[in-house]
Amino acid sequence: MAEAERIIGTPDVDDEAAAPAERPKGERRIFALFAVAAVAYVLDLASKMLVVAKLEHHEPIRVIGDWLRFEAVRNPGAAFGFGEAFTIIFTIIAAVVIVVIARLARKLYSLPWAIALGMLLGGALGNLTDRIFRAPGVFEGAVVDFIAPKHFAVFNLADSAIVCGGILIVILSFKGLDPDGTVHKD
Repeated sequence: MAEAERIIGTPDVDDEAAAPAERPKGERRIFALFAVAAVAYVLDLASKMLVVAKLEHHEPIRVIGDWLRFEAVRNPGAAFGFGEAFTIIFTIIAAVVIVVIARLARKLYSLPWAIALGMLLGGALGNLTDRIFRAPGVFEGAVVDFIAPKHFAVFNLADSAIVCGGILIVILSFKGLDPDGTVHKD
């Protein structure tokens, strides 16, 4: 049957053959998102546990002379220590980001977007875990930061994952790649 004559919704031999190939493509992207998120989260959580156990209340460790050291710092605020009085707001924002990414996952067909969103999700979960479970209390916890470059703010692996995911999203947006895998030239 010619393509113009085919009734919309009626399966064609090519459509039936293509359908099974498309379904795993979407599932793999969702798996990639959650796999990247899990790796980012576990690395962040493990590094913070190690820092609290071995570095907190001790002298900083010099990694590269004065240029990079590991130093345990509790940060109740946002990036760079701003907004210490708004810890509950940052907790809510992190929770909203997690929900939005989880909902977007259903429409995710782009591997680069899966990686970017996975980094955001893992980082948000890492810092949210601190906000919920660390002192001084539930939804008021201070985030454990420990990577201290010279002349820069102290941060952690969750912050790094969030920043790298954000940079990747900006690059993908400039390239015109959408989360659903389509490319546009605007």
